Amino acid sequence: MSDIEYAVRPVGRVESPLVDLAMAPRQGDEGAPDAWLVFEPWVADAHRDLRAGMDVLVLTWLDRADRAVQVVHPRGDLTREPQGVFTTRSPHRPNPIGLHRVTIAEVDGHRLRVRNLEAIDGTPIVDVKAVLGDIADR
Repeated sequence: MSDIEYAVRPVGRVESPLVDLAMAPRQGDEGAPDAWLVFEPWVADAHRDLRAGMDVLVLTWLDRADRAVQVVHPRGDLTREPQGVFTTRSPHRPNPIGLHRVTIAEVDGHRLRVRNLEAIDGTPIVDVKAVLGDIADR
């Protein structure tokens, strides 16, 4: 099973004033500036119904992460006991998939301005999923 690989094609990229991992907040609600999700033209129909005010989950490929890391000190705090990355939100992990809950603030063609995205500039976007409410809303 470990020989199986999957190809992932980015659907866009992040445009953000955050350009360095060291300056990025640990979580989006810890001071992340507004950022843009910039979609590739070939996914225009996929994002056509996204609107300002919606909450969405953005999945990113954390392309600057260290994929060899399996154990970290949570939040980089050396006073805390090391933990396996699957129990943390560390960007450094075997498959560095980022999961970000954001609110859409503005729609401008193939671009969405979002709040609370801690991903750094140029981060590839893998997918976007609507946050679902009641089962009747699905």
